[in-house]
Amino acid sequence: MRRPSRKLSPDEAEVWARVARTVAPLEKRKPIPVVPTAPAERSGISSPPIPTPKKVKGRVPPPLPPKPQPARPKGETQLHLDGSWEKRIAKGTLVPDFSLDLHGSTLDSAYHRLMHGLGQAKAMGARVVLVVTGKPRPVDAMDRGERRGAIRAKINDWLAASEHASDIVAIRGAHRRHGGQGAIYVVLKRRR
Repeated sequence: MRRPSRKLSPDEAEVWARVARTVAPLEKRKPIPVVPTAPAERSGISSPPIPTPKKVKGRVPPPLPPKPQPARPKGETQLHLDGSWEKRIAKGTLVPDFSLDLHGSTLDSAYHRLMHGLGQAKAMGARVVLVVTGKPRPVDAMDRGERRGAIRAKINDWLAASEHASDIVAIRGAHRRHGGQGAIYVVLKRRR
């Protein structure tokens, strides 16, 4: 609810006029006429009303251009591996070079284990890292820190924002023999 505006006293109007003279306007407008106050008016005699500025109708600025999208995580459907990779994943014949089991960990410990484990896998020259996360669960954003499925819900974000993001070629859901919905394959670039 808006409070009704009050008029400035003569002393306030004089101070305001001094302040207004020190400010450069943003756009060209007619200056508001300031009525000088006489000493007699300061003693309590009412002064003429000060005109209020008119509302200026202007052009509505054009909408801002859309922000460039940050690099998205290389999710399960975003990058295409060649056909031989996809067949090996579908048949369950892909053999991981390195495994990380994060299932049952807290979010903090899972994150640290994931980052440390990917560093180890890269140092060993591993191409395929099996990461066991636990099955995804429909959880509210507010509950992801404590409920089941929290690690699975966070892992793509962790990988995309990590120091290892540039070394990840693809992320795919694991075959049943390696954990199915409760695990993922992280395919890393070949080390040269």
